[in-house]
Amino acid sequence: MAHTLRIECLVQWLAGLACALTLVGVPTASAQDLPPLGHETVAAELSADVAAALFGADGNLRVVRDTGDVPGWTVTGPDGILLGHVGSTWEIARSVGYSGRPIEMLVAISPTGKILAAELVHHAEPILTLGLSDEDIARFVGAFAGVDLAAPRASAEAAEQSAPDIISRATVSTGVIRDGILRTGRTLAIARGAIDAGRIDRTSFAPTEWDVLVAEGAVAQVRTTRNEAAEALAGAKVPVSPGDGVFLDLWVAIVDPPTIGQNLLGQKLFTRAVGGLGAGEVALFVGSQGIQSHRGTAWKKSHVFDRLAVIQGEKRYTLTDEGYIRVDRLALENAPQMKERSIFQLGDGFDPVAPFRVEVTATRPSADGSDLTHVTAADYHLPETYVLAPPPAPEPLWQTTWRTKRLTVVGVGVMIGVLTLMLFAQEALVARPRLWRGFRYGFLATTLIWLGWGVNGQLSVVQVVAFLQSLLTGFRWETFLIEPVIFTLWSFVALGLLFWGRGVYCGWLCPFGALQELTNVLAQRLGVRQIAVPQAVHERLWTIKYTLFIAILALSFYSMEAAISLAEAEPFKTAISLRMVRAWPFVLFVLVVLAAGLFIERFYCRYICPLGAALAIPAKLKIFDWLHRRPQCGRECRLCEERCTVGAIDRVGRINPNECVLCLRCQVIYNDPGTCPTLLKRARSAEARQAAIEAARAKRETKAPTP
Repeated sequence: MAHTLRIECLVQWLAGLACALTLVGVPTASAQDLPPLGHETVAAELSADVAAALFGADGNLRVVRDTGDVPGWTVTGPDGILLGHVGSTWEIARSVGYSGRPIEMLVAISPTGKILAAELVHHAEPILTLGLSDEDIARFVGAFAGVDLAAPRASAEAAEQSAPDIISRATVSTGVIRDGILRTGRTLAIARGAIDAGRIDRTSFAPTEWDVLVAEGAVAQVRTTRNEAAEALAGAKVPVSPGDGVFLDLWVAIVDPPTIGQNLLGQKLFTRAVGGLGAGEVALFVGSQGIQSHRGTAWKKSHVFDRLAVIQGEKRYTLTDEGYIRVDRLALENAPQMKERSIFQLGDGFDPVAPFRVEVTATRPSADGSDLTHVTAADYHLPETYVLAPPPAPEPLWQTTWRTKRLTVVGVGVMIGVLTLMLFAQEALVARPRLWRGFRYGFLATTLIWLGWGVNGQLSVVQVVAFLQSLLTGFRWETFLIEPVIFTLWSFVALGLLFWGRGVYCGWLCPFGALQELTNVLAQRLGVRQIAVPQAVHERLWTIKYTLFIAILALSFYSMEAAISLAEAEPFKTAISLRMVRAWPFVLFVLVVLAAGLFIERFYCRYICPLGAALAIPAKLKIFDWLHRRPQCGRECRLCEERCTVGAIDRVGRINPNECVLCLRCQVIYNDPGTCPTLLKRARSAEARQAAIEAARAKRETKAPTP
């Protein structure tokens, strides 16, 4: 029962740990108290001065807050000309780093759908303050100016090429920033009509006839008879004479597509109708026949066509004489007779590809002084034939990175596969000391050079802490999937903890661990004397790494920035991710740690590594024990204890799973009859026994009577 409970706890821990898949060093900025997910945006207001800086304009700019599904700001110049729109990546895209905290940038777009400027406002990812200047960050974020949001991925590549090496090595950082800017800019541009997203086809033209336009729905028609109007307006002072005649025959069409508008109006009038349209405006054709006019006469004084209204969703649009064009005749010869023909302009957020309704209201005063009304409504939906397919949305960043790094992921998978096969067949390897030595040092060299320096496959305690933070502030798979190498490694490590404990990573797949071991091997061959740490001191020094891990974890609940600053106790970022291209204090720390490792093998792994401590916590709960021991180990023989890479074997021969890095050195000794004292003793005993048998046999033969 207790064993089952332990396994269940382990599985839960592994399920969580497998998701902690981000990269050492992610984008950051400077701020202490950041709002969690769901909090009001940091950039609650956009000042005119900030807007002027974004648009590079002088003078008093007018900034208007836009609310709705896509919030932001509209910026116009002193002369009233639209300069563009501004959006917050936190408000629109909910961009967060692996710390689970907002990364907020302001993105300014032009009326034509290009990014004019991008500015970092707030973040809590300290890699951008640990080793980077504000100018570096501003240069990377600002380099997205000029990106064409109609084709954002291709034009954004140039922006990333300008990234400092310290940023480009932190791929999750660049990914989160880039994805936040592009998604925000594109969403804002579509919402403000700066780029087409399923908009009207305004270029294609094909000659057609009236009947075809009506049949496909390009022209909508509705009819009200005099009988219907007489019934609705019964009691009016001036009643409608009943009959089968037409009270109102109404035709409606969006004329922006040339196939509709040019065929209906002719080239000259069509050009006039659409040439005067402003950004986000469309031309609406309304024609009518019957005793009811869709225009009336009051509009000549009020400038408003009070009989007409366009309803789309919950919004009602009133038509005015601004942009109004009277049409005397239609260009199509087979068009029906119409008493009135009009072109109106529609804007103010009207969506021409969404369904809408055009209503003509007939009003008659009644005998009691009230007004009686009758509405003739034509429903219209622009046929898909005249709607451009929306430009494809940018592929999710994590999918892009997995596709572009597929060969790298395959390489990591091959390493993991080879390591797994070796661990399952370890008895065959450790029985051959020279083969084990060649395999181990070759694998560690691959881990350091290719996995570490080559593809940046170094895990970190920051990722463990960041995963826990993301669970509290809003977990998102996309953030953790951005870096395929790290995701793949963490997935295997989580499963490996179940089978082999922490050593599957620390002993074989940790680039910095490989660097320590290989430099120590070189030091020993050069005759560097090794320091044997007394067991009592050795065991007490273990508390450093566990205390450090708990401190980082606890501090993260107060300040993620402070926690990641403390996590600089890990030299991984400097030595592996950034290849020593960093400020001198960080480089000096790495050199000190490596120098200590020349005298005490894997010094950092033994006493300081907080990631090792984090992985060691569930190590005793592993289900299988693949390392063999004999009753004589630690009693009659202590050779394995003396030669253990990290001092994980105690005085009585037990292997501490919290400290073991699974190097298999003890198993090589265990199986080597020329090294293991127990096997040597057994061999000597066997030889002595055989010699005694031979002596006894010879003695019997000499005493035998002669026949």
